[in-house]
Amino acid sequence: MKYWLGVVSLAHVEIGVAGGFCQFNHGKRAPLDRMSLGDRFVYYSAKETIRGGHAIQSFTAIGEVLMGDVYQVDYKGFKPFRRDIHYFPSSHAMIRPLLGELDFTRGKEKTWGQVLRRGFFEISEMDFKLISHSMKAELT
Repeated sequence: MKYWLGVVSLAHVEIGVAGGFCQFNHGKRAPLDRMSLGDRFVYYSAKETIRGGHAIQSFTAIGEVLMGDVYQVDYKGFKPFRRDIHYFPSSHAMIRPLLGELDFTRGKEKTWGQVLRRGFFEISEMDFKLISHSMKAELT
């Protein structure tokens, strides 16, 4: 099992949670191909919408990859790739209190935002557990 972090606006996270799917990096296929059945991931949202809005700077959803292949949809002329996901009940958790504890931000407290610009990357099991605990996620 691997653990992943995806950076997605809160508005897009909410659409994915409601639809039971995930997508990353503006609908690109490559990140989804790296994921396998049973892998777990967390969404981080810097802002409310892709165009800005209020700063969120929180982990906003957490889930597990379900059986099935990557698939493409036609969404109002946009054709993103998606994967089916089981989302766990959770709450949003601010990233700032965790900056000194997370492997991917420790020692980078002043430049932590640069790490997240990758949009999608693997995280350690310890980081996933710390984030899921902060989100009060009901993992099953």
